[in-house]
Amino acid sequence: MEEVYDTAEDDWDDDEDEATQYMIEQSLLECSKHADSATSSDQLDCIDHEEIFTAIQAGNEDALKVLVQRKEALSNADSRGWIPLHEAAVQHKRRILEITYAASPQGSGQCRTLRGETPLFLAVVHGLRENATFLLQNGCDPDCRNEDDDSALVAAIKNDQYDLALLLLRYNAKVDQQGSLQRTALHEASLLGLDNFVYLLLQSGADPNVIDVCEHTPLGLAAQAGHFNVVEILLQKGASVWSKPQSPGSASVLFDAAASGNPDIISLLLEYGADPNVPTHTGHLPIHRAAYRGHLLALEQLIPVTKKEVIKESGMSPLHSAAAGGHSQCLDLLLSSGSDPNLMLHPRVRRNYEDERRSALFFAVSNNDVQSARLLLEAGAMPNQDPVNCLQVAMRLGNYELINTLLRYGANVNYYSRVNTTHFPSALQYALKDEVMLRMLLNNGYDVQRCFDCPYGQASHMPVDYEGWSAAVIKDVVFCEVITVYWLKHISAQVVRIMLDYVDHVTLCSKLKSVLVEQKQWPEICKIQGESLVTSGDHIQTLLSLVRSRKP
Repeated sequence: MEEVYDTAEDDWDDDEDEATQYMIEQSLLECSKHADSATSSDQLDCIDHEEIFTAIQAGNEDALKVLVQRKEALSNADSRGWIPLHEAAVQHKRRILEITYAASPQGSGQCRTLRGETPLFLAVVHGLRENATFLLQNGCDPDCRNEDDDSALVAAIKNDQYDLALLLLRYNAKVDQQGSLQRTALHEASLLGLDNFVYLLLQSGADPNVIDVCEHTPLGLAAQAGHFNVVEILLQKGASVWSKPQSPGSASVLFDAAASGNPDIISLLLEYGADPNVPTHTGHLPIHRAAYRGHLLALEQLIPVTKKEVIKESGMSPLHSAAAGGHSQCLDLLLSSGSDPNLMLHPRVRRNYEDERRSALFFAVSNNDVQSARLLLEAGAMPNQDPVNCLQVAMRLGNYELINTLLRYGANVNYYSRVNTTHFPSALQYALKDEVMLRMLLNNGYDVQRCFDCPYGQASHMPVDYEGWSAAVIKDVVFCEVITVYWLKHISAQVVRIMLDYVDHVTLCSKLKSVLVEQKQWPEICKIQGESLVTSGDHIQTLLSLVRSRKP
């Protein structure tokens, strides 16, 4: 059945060719009143440039020879900005290109499409060696570039056209011509890992140490992409292991190699003298990048050759990097190699974070990474070293396992937030609607008594000097003010009831009582407190009357 369809498709192709031929012939006949006078000026005026494109695409040499006599049509461009010569350059029949070129106006070989492509550039992109050879032989510029600043040589590399690249170089294409980002053909070949092109370019005199606008060398790009063969060729041909070849002592290409984590490349660079102890302008070392990317094998190579004093001077530990990247295996390796779990970020690094974090543990907790947090805590990481408490972050995330892990290793359950501080330890704010979380806090020594420490007691809770709402930051807010707001008061009795399991006896202030008495847990609360319902209820009514009488 497939053969039938294949045969049918061939027949359809033949039919289309015949139809195209017929259309061209009919067009010529309409423009001619005499069969043998096809070249008269009146008939040629009828020819549209689309007919020339049709003849070129069909590979019809006879029709094209007639059509190209209309010189004006050879300069007309289509919607792509292509003139007939552009179309001829991408056809597989060289004779079509020869006919079109011979009839085209002078300078057509340098005419550009809307994308800045010359006929030669298009021939290179399409891998048409014979067409490219013809155009080069007729003086077309081998250094032509498109709108993206890619040269024909770079186009040959990007399209994996080795023969075309070799051809362009034989016609003296500039091997170190800079294009987009000031990159050369060697940059592109190195980045793509095309070792045959890299060798060809180096043999043709390409500079192995040229840098682009981002100060990347071809070696750096190859190392970053993990192309071992290209790295080896470049090093053998004299590429420098420094990121700035003109400045020995600058950061080495090892930092680029750490991005890919290829252990063979790192080993080779170390053999060629790359220094793992020279930081970048941001202070990062190769070991930091390998840890952040989670490249375990690369990390194994970099740990023994990276000096601890250099790490300390950088202002950050590889543990910070591994924790930030969420790579517990790298953390385990670094800790077993002696990295200090309590080395804090230097103030200059800390300023880059709004929360001014310090510890590697904070990075792990922020990532909700229980395994990494546990590894750091087991290695001796202190959980209370950051301006924003690690426990506060874990509670905000609502991760029970992470909260429990931090509490088991000594996280301060009675911490106070630096912003909008309350009269009671801040952790409670995240647990009011979660009984499991609330009991975790209470079971680990939360200061419940502080919640019932109200300075107003049985008196009015309206300060004498109260002047209404203030935009100022509220400080030292007491528990009864928080739990009795309209969106929380419905759970106030349940929260208080749970708290009473962890204290002997507390004094309930007037504001708290006025809310509790309306809820179903009130009888049980009274029973625990040893108060009678009548006494408590009467007392509440008295207090409410007192408050109302003081209102203006």
